[in-house]
Amino acid sequence: MRDLAVVGGGPAGMAAAVEASRAGLSVVLIDAAARLGGQYFRHAPPGFHARRPGALHHGFTRFTRLAEALGGAEEVELRLGHRVWAVEKVAAHVGDGTPVGAGDAGTPARTAEDGVVAVHCLAGARDERRETVLARRLLIATGAHDRPLPFPGWDLPGVFTAGGAQALLKGDLVVAGRRVVVAGTGPFLLPVAAGLAAAGADVAGVFEANGLFGAGLAMITHPGKLAQGAGYGLRLARHRVPLAGRHAVIAAHGRDELTHVTVARLDRHWVPGPSRVIECDALAVGYGFVPQIELATQLGCATHADRDGSPVVTVDAGMRTSVPGVYAAGEPTGVGGADPAEAEGRIAGLAVAADLGRPVAPVHRLRRKRARLAAFGGALQDAYPVREGWKGWLRDDTLICRCEEVPYARIKEARALGAVDARSLKLLARPGMGWCQGRMCGYAVACLAGEAQQAPRRPIAQPVRLGDLAGHPEGEDPR
Repeated sequence: MRDLAVVGGGPAGMAAAVEASRAGLSVVLIDAAARLGGQYFRHAPPGFHARRPGALHHGFTRFTRLAEALGGAEEVELRLGHRVWAVEKVAAHVGDGTPVGAGDAGTPARTAEDGVVAVHCLAGARDERRETVLARRLLIATGAHDRPLPFPGWDLPGVFTAGGAQALLKGDLVVAGRRVVVAGTGPFLLPVAAGLAAAGADVAGVFEANGLFGAGLAMITHPGKLAQGAGYGLRLARHRVPLAGRHAVIAAHGRDELTHVTVARLDRHWVPGPSRVIECDALAVGYGFVPQIELATQLGCATHADRDGSPVVTVDAGMRTSVPGVYAAGEPTGVGGADPAEAEGRIAGLAVAADLGRPVAPVHRLRRKRARLAAFGGALQDAYPVREGWKGWLRDDTLICRCEEVPYARIKEARALGAVDARSLKLLARPGMGWCQGRMCGYAVACLAGEAQQAPRRPIAQPVRLGDLAGHPEGEDPR
C-alpha cells in the first residue's frame, strides 16, 4: 500500500508527486494517457518528429524538470495507461483479513477513517485488466475538459473542440484542417490559433464572442501573462490571421463534412446581428472548460459553484477536501491553467507529507503565489463569460445531445410537458443518457433548463465492462 495515490499526470499531479516523494512518501501516480503531462503538456513520443521537444508548447522546460524529478525518484511508481473508473474508502481489512497498512516498515494499521482509499483502474488498451491501488491518502488532480455550446451543424465532421484540435497538434502533430476557423471565448483561443498557424494551417480567423480586451486590467497586473498574450498576438499577426471581438460562429454547414461557417457580429448579450460566410474545412470552437470532479463526488467531497457557475471541489489552504485523507488540486478546485495547478499540486504534496508526520518546509510563499494566480484566473472568468444569447442560435433540429441525438425541439417539448430542471429534461427527452453521460451536453442542458450546473453524481467515472463491474478476481491486482 502506498502513502499517496495521485490521479492525474498533469502539472498539479506531477508537482504533488515530486513534493511528496521528496518528503519520503511512497507515491503512485496514475494517468490514463501513455505519457506524462496531461492536456497542457501533451507531447508527441520521443523521436516522433524532427522539431525540438516542446516546440509547440509554452514553458515546456517546467514539464521536463518535473518529469526528470519523477523519473529519478525511487519512491514514485508511474502507472500510465490506467483509467480510473471509481474510488472508494475501504474497510480496515482486505483480502485474507490482514489489516490495511500492517507491516509497512512498522507503520500501524490505518482504518478507512484514517484515509485508506481504493483506486479502481483499468490498465491496458484492447485487453484491459482490472487493478486496485490502495493508499493512505488520495490526491485528485484530474484536470478539466472542453465546455462546448451546441449550434446548428456542430455535429458535422470537421468541427472540433478547441482542446481537441490542440491535442491533435501537440500529441500527434496532426493539423485539424487545411483552412481552419477558431471561435468561442477565452484566452485559450489564442494559443490554439497560433499553434495551428505555425504548423502550416491557413487560419481564416479567430472570433472572440466577448470583447477582445476584457481582461486588459488583469493582464496589466500580471506582466508575465501580458507578455505571453502579446506574444500570441504577434504570432497571429505574423501569419496574417484576422482577430475579431464580439463575433461568433453561429452555424456550421456542409452535407457530409464541414465546408463553411456562418460568423455573426454579436451584441453584448450575444444576440447575433449581421453575418457572413467563411469557407473552411475545420472549425475549432471552445467556450471554456468544465472541471472533472466525478471522483471527488463519488467520495462525497463538498463542492461549491465557481465564479462561472461550474461546480468545483471545496478545499482548505492545504488542498484538503471535506473527506479525511482526500485532497484535490488543479482544475477540480477551479479552472485557472497550468501555473496555479502546479502551485496547488506542490501545496497538496507538502500537506500530505505533513499530515503523515513528515517534516516539510513552510508553504507561505506557495500559498501567496496560488492566491495571486487564482485571482487572475477569476478575473479571466469574469472577462469571458458565456452570455444567454447563445440560445437564440439554436434551431429546432439542432442536436443538443449528440450521443442520444436529442434535438432542441424535443427539449422544448419536454419543457412544455412540465420539465422544470435538468433532471426532468433528462427523464423526458434523454439528453445526457448516452455514452458521455452528459459531459458534453450537461452545461447546455442546465442552461436550457434555467438552472445552475449540478455536481456530477456518477458511481462510474469511465466506461467499464460488466465483468469488471462484477468484480471478477481474475487479473485483479490489489496493491
